[in-house]
Amino acid sequence: MDSSFALPLLGGALIGLSASLLLLAHGRVAGISGVVASLLAPVKGDISWRAQFLGGLLAGGLLLARSRPGTFALPEPLDGGRVLLLALAGLLVGLGSRLGSGCTSGHGVCGLSRGSPRSLVATLTFMATGILTVFLSRHVF
Repeated sequence: MDSSFALPLLGGALIGLSASLLLLAHGRVAGISGVVASLLAPVKGDISWRAQFLGGLLAGGLLLARSRPGTFALPEPLDGGRVLLLALAGLLVGLGSRLGSGCTSGHGVCGLSRGSPRSLVATLTFMATGILTVFLSRHVF
């Protein structure tokens, strides 16, 4: 199998393994929005694993960037209008995560693997919204 299939497959397996280990070892769901939200409003004794989890995500990205130079494109400089649009998009994602009681990682990775009907509906909604957004932005607007 060439690396165009092997690396994503390995990455998906590592995500699944990590989410499973977190659930088995600590009884916690690896939903990024919940991990971050609980760091913003910390509860004593519940901060360390969350900080380590996010640190691992950042370290993994940096490790990949160093081990495979040229894999990632540097972002273009942002003007004021694009910064505002990016901030609005981030707020909408945060609002959607709160309304949906979780994010794509919580529902799509952890919820689906547990057979949660609510996570199935949420994941289908995320996917349909993403597909519609790409279609509208590329073909209509």
